[in-house]
Order: sequence, then C-alpha cells, then structure tokens
Amino acid sequence: MKSSLKLALGLASAITASTAVSNVAHAEDLTLCWAAWDPANALVELSKDFTKETGIGMKFEFVPWTNYADRFLNELNSHGKLCDLIIGDSQWIGGAAENGHYVKLNDFFDKEKISMDDFVPATVVGYSEWPKNTPNYWALPAMGDVVGWTYRKDWFSKPELQKEFKEKYGWDLGPPATFDQLKQIAEFFQKRQIDGKTVYGASIYTERGSEGITMGAMDVLYSYGFQYENPKKPYEMEGFVNSPDAVKGLEFYKALYDCCTPPGASNSYMGEGVDAFKSGQVAMHMNFAFTWPGLQKDENVGGDKIGYFVNPKGPGGAQFAQLGGQGISVVSYSDKQESALKYVKWFANKDVQAKWWSLGGYSCLNAVVKDPKFPASQPYAQAFLDSMAIVKDFWAEPSYAPLLQASQKRFHDYVVAGQGSAKDALDGLVKDWTQVFQDDGKM
Repeated sequence: MKSSLKLALGLASAITASTAVSNVAHAEDLTLCWAAWDPANALVELSKDFTKETGIGMKFEFVPWTNYADRFLNELNSHGKLCDLIIGDSQWIGGAAENGHYVKLNDFFDKEKISMDDFVPATVVGYSEWPKNTPNYWALPAMGDVVGWTYRKDWFSKPELQKEFKEKYGWDLGPPATFDQLKQIAEFFQKRQIDGKTVYGASIYTERGSEGITMGAMDVLYSYGFQYENPKKPYEMEGFVNSPDAVKGLEFYKALYDCCTPPGASNSYMGEGVDAFKSGQVAMHMNFAFTWPGLQKDENVGGDKIGYFVNPKGPGGAQFAQLGGQGISVVSYSDKQESALKYVKWFANKDVQAKWWSLGGYSCLNAVVKDPKFPASQPYAQAFLDSMAIVKDFWAEPSYAPLLQASQKRFHDYVVAGQGSAKDALDGLVKDWTQVFQDDGKM
C-alpha cells in the first residue's frame, strides 16, 4: 500500500526495532511480530514471565505503524518464516484466514478449555472471527483499542472560561455528549489565548498514506447513520454508504477540520495527534485509547490536567466508535507452532491478563475488565469500557487493502483538499467498493 521507498524504510525500522527478552540462548526462541508502539514495550516486559515459566525465549520484530501493514502483509503473502506469532490488525483477519496465513484455533481452544465467551464480545467478533459472527477463530483477542477523546480538563475548569462558554452556548463547559457540542467547544477554543499561548480546538485524523483519515471519518460517520451495506443484502451499498445521513456526517467532519484544527494538520494521525496534545496546542484530541496511559503520565498535560470522554452521539442519538486493536495469531508457516500455542495459552491466563493491563496493555478478558475494581484502576478505564461497548469496524474482507485505499483517497480529497462535495465523495466510494467486490466475484 506504500511506495517501495517507504517499504525499504519500514524494513530498516523493523531491524532497528527488533529486540529480545534476554540475551540468554534458549533451545527454542519464538519471534512475535507487531507494531512499534508503547503496548509493544509493555508486552516485552510481560513476556519475561513466559520465558521464566517455560524456558522458551522471546524475540520481537516491531515495525512503525506507517509500515506495519506493508511489512507484515508482505511477510505473510510470501509465506515467510520470520514471525511465529503475529498480532495482526483487526482488518486483516478475513484475508489471513482465507489465504491460510493463520492457524485456525478452534481445536486448540477446545483442548485447552479457552472459551471465547470469556472475552469482550466485540473483540471476539472484531479480532478473532472469520467469517464474522461465526464460531471460527483465527486469533485470541490481545489488545483492545478504540477511538476516543482526551481533553484539557484544566482549561475546561477555568472559571472565566466556564462563565464565557455558558453565556455563549447556554450549557456548562464539559465533555460533549453530542458532536454538535464537540464542535461548539472546538470553536470556542480555536485561536484562543490561554496562559499566553494561542491554542486550537481539536486534533483529528487526516492522514492520507495509511489509514488515518478513514479511521477518523468513520468514527463520526457511524453515529450519523453510515452503514457499509444493506443488512438484508450483503455488498449492496447504494443508499447505505452514501445515505443522506452519511453525507451529513462527512460534511460535519470537513467542517470540524476547516474550523477548528491547528495549523499544519492536513496529514495527522496517531503520533501527530499525541504531539499536538502534549505540546499544549489543542483543547481536545481524537486518538486510540492506547495513547492514554502515556498521556496520563505526561508531566505537562497528564495527571489532573487531562480528562477522557467517549465518542459523542450523532444528531439522531446513535453512538458508535471506531474499533482498533488486534488479536494474536499463530502463523501457519512457522516451524514452531507448538511453542507458539504455548504462548497463546499462557497469554490467555487471567493473572497474565491482569498484569498486561497494569503494564499499559488493554486486556479483552471479561474477568479483568468486568472486575468491580476495574473502573477505578486508571482514570481512563471507564471511558475505555464505555467506548468498547459501542464499537464498529472497517471492512475485514480479504480485499481490505484496496477498500481502504479507496476510502483514504475519497475522504482526503474532500475533507482536506476540498475537492467536490461530501455526496460526490461517498458516491465515488460506492463505485470504488463495488468494483472491488465485483473483481472478487461477490457481486
């Protein structure tokens, strides 16, 4: 999906990001492949316990998000043996299952008494099942994630701003319940002087090269009524992808971009959003929940200065959020499948999952997230729980890549470049996606 130059850079990054739990030689080492981000560092620490218990060493191949799909989808498609275990993105599950890249785990789960009923339902559907909503499992839910929002709690609590906001909008300044309220807050803060510095309303996803603007736009479109297809007729998209309500949702996303984002925000994704929030540029910040532990600990914007809220409701009261996160799978081309399955069994253990959460990972195990003490375990825990209850996800079809390429272009051309109308963009997307499914023989 990227240029050969970007792929080359990704390979270099993968080499530099490779790490091992220990320098001690083991009879058999496993290599786990994933993205290079904070949760991966937590997994390295967690996996030391696996090596202590089993004597099996762990190596890790971590690749930056911008190269993650290129690097590992190419590895899988070439039947490479680099990865024994892979934490693959949720949208890969269809292609990985149908192309034989992942080991089907049903028999293993039955043998080891690992029940998918023990995991958050949305993560089972999103990370493990193919076809969707069938008991065919290709991964264990590993890293729960969802798009949510952080806000500058310290700014929102300033008495003079609360007074001015209430006089202007007629409601108390606080976490927005609707997207209309979110836009009002963003407009209120846009180019405002706070502590002698010009600040801006919100950081949102606009990145063109991988998946950024699709994740951001969908995060809004779902709550406006967008549907991928006719619920009664698979792959029929006319009137669902480009419904009048979906058009209004995309118009809102562009309006939010135009009115209330900081300068230079035309290609922003996870890293750029974190930078904007940590540098004190924005009042609100759209991002996946994996960023929250690091922001909470930040000396400048964390602690009692930061707050978290769930994706707001749309005009009709619908409320959804874009699913992130991944499952862990055993690669079918690995010569170490038995040991890899031992890791999966170990990782599914309740105590391991509880430690995973404590280190900064996001457990999907019900025994962890439904523990009465969970909401108070971190300032962002309740927002994470509430967000995971309303998730939707992008296509997980084997042709996920061209489907994503189409939405990236259509959304960016309209929202950022200002080309055409929202209806033009969504009508075009129906044509693009229809062509993909026709080429696949599904229409």
